[in-house]
Amino acid sequence: MQKWNCTICNYVYDPAVGDEANGVAPGTPFEDIPDGWVCPQCGMGKDMFEPI
Repeated sequence: MQKWNCTICNYVYDPAVGDEANGVAPGTPFEDIPDGWVCPQCGMGKDMFEPI
């Protein structure tokens, strides 16, 4: 699965890991994360992420 990078703080969202602390289960593609989800490191929205 495609990983995504926050362009502000360089946090990498890895779908294989997810973000369980914020309600995103492992195996969740970035496109399926709810729109209200924010970067767990800097708080920016999904629109600040790019595929890597």
